[in-house]
Amino acid sequence: MSCSCDRFQGKTAVVTGAGSGIGLATAKLLIAGGARVFAVDLSAARLDEAAAEIGERYVPVVADITNQESIAAIADKVGGPVDILINDAGIMDGVLPVTEVDDATWNAVLAVNLTAMMRMMRQFIPGMVEAGHGAIVNLASAAASRTCAGAAYSASKSAVVSLTHNTASIYGKDGIRVNAVAPGGVSTNIDTAFRSALAGERIGPVVAAAVEALAQDAKPEWIAEAICFLADDQAAIFVNGAVLPVDGGWTAL
Repeated sequence: MSCSCDRFQGKTAVVTGAGSGIGLATAKLLIAGGARVFAVDLSAARLDEAAAEIGERYVPVVADITNQESIAAIADKVGGPVDILINDAGIMDGVLPVTEVDDATWNAVLAVNLTAMMRMMRQFIPGMVEAGHGAIVNLASAAASRTCAGAAYSASKSAVVSLTHNTASIYGKDGIRVNAVAPGGVSTNIDTAFRSALAGERIGPVVAAAVEALAQDAKPEWIAEAICFLADDQAAIFVNGAVLPVDGGWTAL
């Protein structure tokens, strides 16, 4: 990763989904810039492995962010206001269309991708308001603007865009910037398999053509660079309420 400067020196950050993929890459980049990162993930094994590699500025926090009590426990462990909040944690939906998606899948996807994000912001924004500054970056998706996933995932990521816009508008005057990145395909451990024959028939070829045109999925580090740009109070000082496509041109196809 490219930055070894001090652009995040003295900053405290919370990153969800920080045990692997984009969240882990983002945590590493923030730490390279001088931040202390409270790395939140469901998997203690992933967190412990990363902590052993990265060092003491990567603080592992095992938590289920779909549980409000767990979010309060994260705040207790942080012990004060945060400067940066990265809402990265997310799950897929098997690319199930609306006639095939079951309630359990719908509820789980919305709980992780949307409701947990709202609760994390609800928990940490008051401290940012009191401090007079803060940067939040939410993970949206190309699926918010095009059909490349299932009904639940697409709905959740469209709602993330609206939630980002609303929160940016309300709290901008308090010195808080709230932005989002919208990746396309990314090489992570998230299961992107089609569980629907209908979706495979109707949108599978479109997704495959886009992947072929772009030649490769993005690396998590590439998305992390964009996230850390938006988290940087100097580089993105006047960027608020933006949704930044980081998809190699997918949305331009």
